Amino acid sequence: MPNLLPSSQTRFADKIARIRAGGYRTGDFMIADAKDADLSGGILTTGRRRDATGRASGNRTRPEFLDQMRGLIAQDLVDILLASASNIEALAESGAFDGSAVMPAFRANEATDVWGIVRGGQYRNFPSRPYRGADLAFARAPLCLYSITFLNDAERDAAALEAYAAFRAEARAAGIMHFLEVFNPNVDIGVAPRDMGAFVNDCITRAMGSLTRAERPEFLKIAYNGPDALLELATHDPSLVVGVLGGGSGTNRDTFELVAQAERFGGRLALFGRKINMAEDQPALIRWMRTVADRAATPAEAVRGYHADLARLGLAPDRDLDSDLRISEDVLHHAATAG
Repeated sequence: MPNLLPSSQTRFADKIARIRAGGYRTGDFMIADAKDADLSGGILTTGRRRDATGRASGNRTRPEFLDQMRGLIAQDLVDILLASASNIEALAESGAFDGSAVMPAFRANEATDVWGIVRGGQYRNFPSRPYRGADLAFARAPLCLYSITFLNDAERDAAALEAYAAFRAEARAAGIMHFLEVFNPNVDIGVAPRDMGAFVNDCITRAMGSLTRAERPEFLKIAYNGPDALLELATHDPSLVVGVLGGGSGTNRDTFELVAQAERFGGRLALFGRKINMAEDQPALIRWMRTVADRAATPAEAVRGYHADLARLGLAPDRDLDSDLRISEDVLHHAATAG
């Protein structure tokens, strides 16, 4: 079995311990870069290559994608770098995590609702079913992600929970920690959009009720269903650390607004894929995410600061400043901060 990279040296280990002990403080909000998109759709998921002016120019190759991840690890601002098991292996073998405080993590399963970026594919049009490709015996990281989708269907949900139980036993045997990603349903399940947060919260709480401390995930990664739903889940059981996933790309105001609202309403992590991967300059975006998470800038101030950084770097923004200051995701409007 390959040696797992150590977890004790990471910022994640320190932060999660303080959060669980009730000692959350400024700076403890965690940012994860979710670079596992190759498991959702293949070649195009590495994102568009950027030329010297910041304009999109062709698609990144896998080596370019890995180099990008190495750069973000070296920047040392993200707390977790999530990637596919194969890419974590490549990064580990190149020494990218040697002496780093960034926690490496790999996606341990890829249920069919994440297969939605396959060209010509229709997987998202059908109810999610469990699938796991990664073999934990060959893992090169001490932390992994497992995802589940509740569909309001007893047969499908029971099968998904049984698959999760089998995974947990294997992870414990391999000495690997996990965090649990809970997606909103990918098909119509007969639950009104206004009730989706409550449905997901209840499904999570029911599933966690059967798990002892040794079996529980390190934290949750969930869709942001608004401030009320996040606050309800985060306050119901303070021992359960909650993080939000990034969803679509949107504007940069969406990115910073989601970080701000997650932190304000009890979230303790932001795990963003496309919002980071599609950025004109990923290191600059992450710096401003960190600033917003620490409440040192409002989302609007962060957008303006990010555009100023792009100008200094000679990079052309994908959107003009006024357009980028707009909130495009409906769920963010209700609790948006002024400025």
